[in-house]
Amino acid sequence: MPNNETVNILFIGDIVGKAGRNIVRALLPKLVDQYKIELVIANGENAAGGFGITEKVAEELFSYGIDVITTGNHVWDKKEAVPYIAKESRILRPINYPEGVPGAGSTLIRTRKNNLVCVLNVSGRIFMNMLDCPFRATKKEIERIKRETDIIFIDFHAEATSEKIAFALYFDGKVSAVVGTHTHVQTADEKILPKGTAYITDVGMTGPENSVIGFKEDEVIEKFLTQMPKKFDVPSTSSILSAVYVEIDSSKALARKIERIMLRES
Repeated sequence: MPNNETVNILFIGDIVGKAGRNIVRALLPKLVDQYKIELVIANGENAAGGFGITEKVAEELFSYGIDVITTGNHVWDKKEAVPYIAKESRILRPINYPEGVPGAGSTLIRTRKNNLVCVLNVSGRIFMNMLDCPFRATKKEIERIKRETDIIFIDFHAEATSEKIAFALYFDGKVSAVVGTHTHVQTADEKILPKGTAYITDVGMTGPENSVIGFKEDEVIEKFLTQMPKKFDVPSTSSILSAVYVEIDSSKALARKIERIMLRES
Protein backbone atom coordinates (compact mmCIF):
# COMPACT_ATOMS: atom_id res chain seq x y z
CA MET A 1 0.00 0.00 0.00
CA PRO A 2 1.20 3.56 -0.66
CA ASN A 3 2.44 5.25 2.48
CA ASN A 4 1.50 8.86 1.68
CA GLU A 5 -1.47 10.75 0.31
CA THR A 6 0.22 12.08 -2.83
CA VAL A 7 2.96 10.95 -5.17
CA ASN A 8 5.15 13.88 -6.22
CA ILE A 9 6.91 13.36 -9.55
CA LEU A 10 9.33 15.61 -11.43
CA PHE A 11 9.75 15.10 -15.18
CA ILE A 12 12.68 16.86 -16.87
CA GLY A 13 12.38 17.65 -20.59
CA ASP A 14 14.84 16.49 -23.24
CA ILE A 15 18.38 16.83 -21.85
CA VAL A 16 20.73 18.07 -24.60
CA GLY A 17 24.46 17.44 -24.30
CA LYS A 18 26.85 18.45 -21.56
CA ALA A 19 25.12 21.81 -21.13
CA GLY A 20 21.88 20.03 -20.24
CA ARG A 21 23.60 17.58 -17.92
CA ASN A 22 25.40 20.38 -16.08
CA ILE A 23 22.25 22.35 -15.31
CA VAL A 24 20.54 19.18 -14.07
CA ARG A 25 23.45 18.60 -11.72
CA ALA A 26 23.24 22.19 -10.47
CA LEU A 27 19.49 22.59 -10.03
CA LEU A 28 17.96 19.16 -9.43
CA PRO A 29 18.70 18.96 -5.67
CA LYS A 30 16.92 22.27 -5.09
CA LEU A 31 13.87 21.14 -7.08
CA VAL A 32 13.68 17.84 -5.20
CA ASP A 33 13.69 19.70 -1.88
CA GLN A 34 11.28 22.43 -2.98
CA TYR A 35 8.61 20.09 -4.35
CA LYS A 36 9.28 17.14 -2.02
CA ILE A 37 9.91 14.95 -5.07
CA GLU A 38 9.94 11.18 -4.62
CA LEU A 39 10.53 10.18 -8.25
CA VAL A 40 12.58 11.94 -10.95
CA ILE A 41 12.12 11.04 -14.62
CA ALA A 42 14.00 12.65 -17.51
CA ASN A 43 14.11 12.27 -21.26
CA GLY A 44 17.76 11.60 -22.08
CA GLU A 45 17.81 10.65 -25.76
CA ASN A 46 19.94 13.71 -26.63
CA ALA A 47 22.12 13.67 -23.52
CA ALA A 48 25.32 12.41 -25.22
CA GLY A 49 26.63 15.19 -27.45
CA GLY A 50 23.12 16.09 -28.59
CA PHE A 51 22.34 12.72 -30.18
CA GLY A 52 21.69 9.48 -28.31
CA ILE A 53 22.84 8.26 -24.93
CA THR A 54 25.74 6.14 -23.65
CA GLU A 55 26.28 4.05 -20.55
CA LYS A 56 28.69 6.65 -19.14
CA VAL A 57 26.24 9.51 -19.67
CA ALA A 58 23.31 7.51 -18.27
CA GLU A 59 25.25 6.61 -15.14
CA GLU A 60 26.18 10.28 -14.75
CA LEU A 61 22.51 11.27 -14.87
CA PHE A 62 21.55 8.55 -12.39
CA SER A 63 24.23 9.88 -10.02
CA TYR A 64 22.55 13.30 -10.08
CA GLY A 65 19.31 11.82 -8.75
CA ILE A 66 17.39 10.86 -11.89
CA ASP A 67 15.56 7.57 -11.33
CA VAL A 68 14.28 6.70 -14.83
CA ILE A 69 15.48 7.86 -18.26
CA THR A 70 13.07 7.86 -21.21
CA THR A 71 14.10 8.25 -24.85
CA GLY A 72 12.61 8.46 -28.34
CA ASN A 73 13.70 8.44 -31.96
CA HIS A 74 17.39 9.07 -31.11
CA VAL A 75 17.62 6.16 -28.67
CA TRP A 76 19.88 4.09 -30.95
CA ASP A 77 22.15 6.90 -32.20
CA LYS A 78 25.05 5.67 -30.06
CA LYS A 79 25.38 2.03 -31.11
CA GLU A 80 27.52 1.15 -28.08
CA ALA A 81 24.49 1.88 -25.90
CA VAL A 82 22.41 -0.97 -27.33
CA PRO A 83 23.68 -3.74 -25.00
CA TYR A 84 23.42 -1.38 -22.02
CA ILE A 85 19.81 -0.45 -22.82
CA ALA A 86 19.05 -4.15 -23.27
CA LYS A 87 19.95 -4.87 -19.64
CA GLU A 88 19.31 -1.58 -17.78
CA SER A 89 15.67 -1.39 -16.68
CA ARG A 90 15.97 2.28 -15.71
CA ILE A 91 16.38 3.31 -19.36
CA LEU A 92 13.33 3.00 -21.58
CA ARG A 93 12.94 2.96 -25.35
CA PRO A 94 9.51 3.50 -26.94
CA ILE A 95 7.23 0.56 -26.22
CA ASN A 96 5.87 0.48 -29.77
CA TYR A 97 9.07 -0.75 -31.38
CA PRO A 98 8.55 -4.16 -33.03
CA GLU A 99 8.83 -7.35 -31.01
CA GLY A 100 12.43 -8.45 -30.48
CA VAL A 101 13.97 -4.97 -30.21
CA PRO A 102 16.34 -4.70 -27.20
CA GLY A 103 15.25 -2.95 -24.03
CA ALA A 104 11.86 -2.25 -22.51
CA GLY A 105 9.17 0.37 -23.00
CA SER A 106 7.98 0.46 -19.41
CA THR A 107 9.31 -0.14 -15.94
CA LEU A 108 7.93 -0.49 -12.43
CA ILE A 109 9.80 1.47 -9.78
CA ARG A 110 9.41 2.10 -6.07
CA THR A 111 9.59 5.77 -5.18
CA ARG A 112 11.46 7.22 -2.23
CA LYS A 113 8.22 6.86 -0.22
CA ASN A 114 7.62 3.29 -1.40
CA ASN A 115 4.82 4.04 -3.88
CA LEU A 116 4.86 1.73 -6.91
CA VAL A 117 4.83 3.69 -10.17
CA CYS A 118 4.90 2.54 -13.78
CA VAL A 119 6.85 4.78 -16.17
CA LEU A 120 5.95 4.17 -19.81
CA ASN A 121 7.68 5.51 -22.94
CA VAL A 122 5.94 5.58 -26.33
CA SER A 123 6.61 7.22 -29.70
CA GLY A 124 4.21 8.99 -32.01
CA ARG A 125 4.06 8.25 -35.75
CA ILE A 126 3.19 11.54 -37.48
CA PHE A 127 6.44 12.99 -38.94
CA MET A 128 8.27 10.25 -36.98
CA ASN A 129 9.50 6.70 -37.57
CA MET A 130 6.62 4.42 -38.54
CA LEU A 131 6.49 2.20 -35.48
CA ASP A 132 3.56 0.15 -34.20
CA CYS A 133 0.38 2.02 -33.28
CA PRO A 134 1.12 4.00 -30.08
CA PHE A 135 -2.53 3.89 -28.99
CA ARG A 136 -2.87 0.10 -29.27
CA ALA A 137 0.59 -0.67 -27.89
CA THR A 138 0.00 1.54 -24.86
CA LYS A 139 -3.48 0.18 -24.23
CA LYS A 140 -2.15 -3.38 -24.21
CA GLU A 141 0.65 -2.47 -21.80
CA ILE A 142 -1.69 -0.58 -19.45
CA GLU A 143 -3.93 -3.64 -19.18
CA ARG A 144 -0.89 -5.66 -18.12
CA ILE A 145 0.54 -3.05 -15.74
CA LYS A 146 -2.72 -2.41 -13.88
CA ARG A 147 -2.34 -5.80 -12.25
CA GLU A 148 0.61 -4.23 -10.40
CA THR A 149 -0.22 -0.51 -10.04
CA ASP A 150 -2.67 2.12 -11.21
CA ILE A 151 -0.14 4.96 -11.02
CA ILE A 152 1.09 5.25 -14.62
CA PHE A 153 3.24 8.09 -15.97
CA ILE A 154 3.70 8.31 -19.76
CA ASP A 155 6.32 10.12 -21.85
CA PHE A 156 4.76 10.45 -25.31
CA HIS A 157 7.64 11.32 -27.64
CA ALA A 158 5.95 12.83 -30.68
CA GLU A 159 6.03 15.72 -33.13
CA ALA A 160 2.42 16.52 -33.98
CA THR A 161 0.36 18.35 -31.37
CA SER A 162 -2.82 16.75 -32.71
CA GLU A 163 -1.44 13.25 -32.12
CA LYS A 164 -0.31 14.18 -28.59
CA ILE A 165 -3.66 15.69 -27.62
CA ALA A 166 -5.65 12.81 -29.11
CA PHE A 167 -3.43 10.28 -27.31
CA ALA A 168 -3.86 12.02 -23.95
CA LEU A 169 -7.64 12.26 -24.31
CA TYR A 170 -7.83 8.59 -25.32
CA PHE A 171 -6.13 7.62 -22.06
CA ASP A 172 -7.71 10.32 -19.87
CA GLY A 173 -8.75 8.75 -16.57
CA LYS A 174 -6.82 5.56 -17.32
CA VAL A 175 -3.33 6.89 -16.49
CA SER A 176 -1.98 9.47 -14.08
CA ALA A 177 -0.09 11.67 -16.53
CA VAL A 178 0.80 12.05 -20.21
CA VAL A 179 3.65 14.47 -20.93
CA GLY A 180 4.94 15.24 -24.40
CA THR A 181 8.57 15.38 -25.45
CA HIS A 182 10.58 15.69 -28.70
CA THR A 183 10.08 19.27 -30.00
CA HIS A 184 12.39 20.86 -27.38
CA VAL A 185 9.95 23.79 -27.09
CA GLN A 186 7.95 24.07 -23.88
CA THR A 187 4.22 24.58 -24.39
CA ALA A 188 1.94 26.57 -22.09
CA ASP A 189 -1.02 24.19 -22.08
CA GLU A 190 -0.44 22.20 -18.89
CA LYS A 191 -3.77 21.03 -17.44
CA ILE A 192 -5.70 18.31 -15.70
CA LEU A 193 -7.91 16.66 -18.31
CA PRO A 194 -11.65 16.11 -17.54
CA LYS A 195 -11.19 12.58 -16.16
CA GLY A 196 -8.13 13.37 -14.08
CA THR A 197 -5.00 12.80 -16.19
CA ALA A 198 -2.27 15.47 -16.08
CA TYR A 199 -1.20 16.67 -19.52
CA ILE A 200 1.22 18.99 -21.33
CA THR A 201 1.92 18.91 -25.07
CA ASP A 202 5.68 19.35 -24.64
CA VAL A 203 7.78 19.68 -21.50
CA GLY A 204 10.55 21.44 -23.44
CA MET A 205 14.33 21.21 -23.49
CA THR A 206 17.02 21.15 -20.82
CA GLY A 207 20.11 22.57 -22.47
CA PRO A 208 21.60 25.70 -24.09
CA GLU A 209 19.03 28.49 -24.26
CA ASN A 210 20.60 30.56 -27.03
CA SER A 211 20.45 27.85 -29.64
CA VAL A 212 18.15 26.20 -32.18
CA ILE A 213 16.53 23.47 -30.06
CA GLY A 214 19.89 22.81 -28.41
CA PHE A 215 22.29 23.19 -31.34
CA LYS A 216 24.58 25.97 -32.58
CA GLU A 217 22.45 28.50 -34.42
CA ASP A 218 24.91 29.21 -37.27
CA GLU A 219 25.18 25.51 -38.13
CA VAL A 220 21.41 25.01 -38.19
CA ILE A 221 20.81 28.21 -40.18
CA GLU A 222 23.43 27.13 -42.75
CA LYS A 223 21.60 23.83 -43.16
CA PHE A 224 18.33 25.66 -43.82
CA LEU A 225 20.00 28.03 -46.31
CA THR A 226 21.97 25.44 -48.28
CA GLN A 227 20.11 22.15 -47.69
CA MET A 228 23.55 20.54 -47.49
CA PRO A 229 24.46 17.89 -44.89
CA LYS A 230 25.77 19.52 -41.73
CA LYS A 231 27.00 18.25 -38.38
CA PHE A 232 25.27 19.99 -35.47
CA ASP A 233 27.13 20.76 -32.24
CA VAL A 234 25.81 21.72 -28.81
CA PRO A 235 27.01 25.22 -27.79
CA SER A 236 28.54 25.98 -24.40
CA THR A 237 26.17 28.82 -23.54
CA SER A 238 23.92 29.48 -20.56
CA SER A 239 21.25 26.82 -20.17
CA ILE A 240 17.64 26.38 -19.19
CA LEU A 241 16.01 23.52 -17.34
CA SER A 242 12.48 22.70 -18.51
CA ALA A 243 10.34 20.37 -16.42
CA VAL A 244 6.92 19.67 -14.97
CA TYR A 245 5.90 18.84 -11.44
CA VAL A 246 2.98 16.43 -11.19
CA GLU A 247 1.14 15.70 -7.95
CA ILE A 248 -0.85 12.46 -8.01
CA ASP A 249 -3.53 11.32 -5.57
CA SER A 250 -2.16 7.94 -4.50
CA SER A 251 -5.61 6.48 -3.71
CA LYS A 252 -7.20 7.43 -7.05
CA ALA A 253 -4.01 7.32 -9.17
CA LEU A 254 -5.16 10.55 -10.84
CA ALA A 255 -3.51 13.95 -10.92
CA ARG A 256 -4.22 16.75 -8.48
CA LYS A 257 -1.81 19.25 -9.97
CA ILE A 258 0.60 19.87 -12.83
CA GLU A 259 3.01 22.80 -12.75
CA ARG A 260 5.24 23.91 -15.59
CA ILE A 261 8.83 24.78 -14.64
CA MET A 262 11.52 26.69 -16.53
CA LEU A 263 14.70 27.69 -14.73
CA ARG A 264 17.80 29.49 -15.97
CA GLU A 265 21.35 29.30 -14.74
CA SER A 266 21.96 31.96 -12.11
